[in-house]
Amino acid sequence: MWRITAQACWVLLSICFLRNLVFGWFQQNSGRPQTQHNEHQSSESDSADQSCLCHLTGVLDDCFCDVESIDVFNNFKIYPRIKKLAERDYFRYYKVNLKRPCPFWPDDGHCSIKDCHVEPCPESKVPIGIKSGNYNKYSQAANTMSDEAECEQANKLGAINSTLSNQSKEAFADWARHDDAQDHFCELDDETSPDAEYVDLLLNPERYTGYKGASAWRVWNSIYEENCFKPRSVYRPLNPLAPSRGKMPGEGFYKWLEGLCLEKRVFYRLISGLHSSINIHLCAEFLLDEGWGRPAWGPNIQEFRRRFDTAETKGEGTRRLKNLYFLYLIELRALSKVAPYFERAIVNLYTGSSEEDGETKELLLQIFNEIKSFPMHFDEKSMFAGHKIEAKTLKEEFRLHFKNISRIMDCVGCSKCRLWGKLQTQGLGTALKILFSEKEIQNLSEHSPSKGFQLSRQEIVALMNAFGRLSTSIYQLHNFRLMLKEKR
Repeated sequence: MWRITAQACWVLLSICFLRNLVFGWFQQNSGRPQTQHNEHQSSESDSADQSCLCHLTGVLDDCFCDVESIDVFNNFKIYPRIKKLAERDYFRYYKVNLKRPCPFWPDDGHCSIKDCHVEPCPESKVPIGIKSGNYNKYSQAANTMSDEAECEQANKLGAINSTLSNQSKEAFADWARHDDAQDHFCELDDETSPDAEYVDLLLNPERYTGYKGASAWRVWNSIYEENCFKPRSVYRPLNPLAPSRGKMPGEGFYKWLEGLCLEKRVFYRLISGLHSSINIHLCAEFLLDEGWGRPAWGPNIQEFRRRFDTAETKGEGTRRLKNLYFLYLIELRALSKVAPYFERAIVNLYTGSSEEDGETKELLLQIFNEIKSFPMHFDEKSMFAGHKIEAKTLKEEFRLHFKNISRIMDCVGCSKCRLWGKLQTQGLGTALKILFSEKEIQNLSEHSPSKGFQLSRQEIVALMNAFGRLSTSIYQLHNFRLMLKEKR
């Protein structure tokens, strides 16, 4: 009996041992996926942290302003107003020549994608005050000068010139054109050209069109490689043509950039900021669904991460976005300086509708008042402040390089991209013209047009719309930040 009992105990002990062994094995193996899942979650969280624009913070280079201050100022005070301003008649119609040939290489044909197309505005839809043809007059009185008075004025001018030879007249005309071009940082379209057409910017919004590849690459490569004061031996970060050497391919570039004078560093940051702003617009207005003739446009987080994510861009994304904020500060400063020009009673932003014009002027002045209250403006006096001759030479070089970039915009193959590229470069060029015309703006006449400083309607429309695009970019960054946080 005891033998049977001993055998039974032995069997029970064996069963318990096997049970614990099997249970432990299952427990150990069932824990593995949980551990892997946690590791995956942690990795995803770290990646999301890097993608949520957490590194986009702090003080910007070459100025004393921080990202957070600009975010609050723009998103609450500027963006709502500048958005309304862009919808006013004076600022929504932009006259542009999209048929100018590329001056640098043979045209490779315009983009055949339907979303690249720009629909010009019929003349009948353009307000009478805008299409009156006199682009440097803003008041109703100036735009409604009788034909008889204009003829009399022309005859007087003709009488003065009647003693001059044709050759002398041509020389004087060349000098006048040269003088007019001295302050221009952009190649302006001839608005009297038969190829120049009015475009309703609200009906042709800036968004992703599908334009990419060799044509788009050549445009941006020409801008960076040939116009940013950069030697060929220094390669931009993420440039596919750069030789792969070292762990940090952009290290040599930034070492070179920091060794430049302030003016040349500013030039590069302006171009990089403009490029970033355009990329944000494309990501925020991306074709999400063709929808049987009713396309759906909206934000594309994947595309945004591809262009700005820290991991995707090897750390370049944050630098690119900070350059956007730097560009915003430059144009903000230009608007604060040009405010007195628009505060004069003579400037009415004439469209032909007195009620519309009054409301537009009031809204514009509200924006200027907000801008003047901003406490951390960029100090442009630190630029071109050295020896007079050297500073003048550098300023002229700066101007010509940017003017060349404005000409490259005529090489963009997509008509809609060309439209917004021309408008935004012209807007930035006008801002630069303002920044370096301080004395002329200070000497403005209150009741008559100034000969020392003048803005055409084309420049005014480009200036405000270009700043509006930057304001929209910073506002869209806030939206992307929220979407990335929700996705995380």
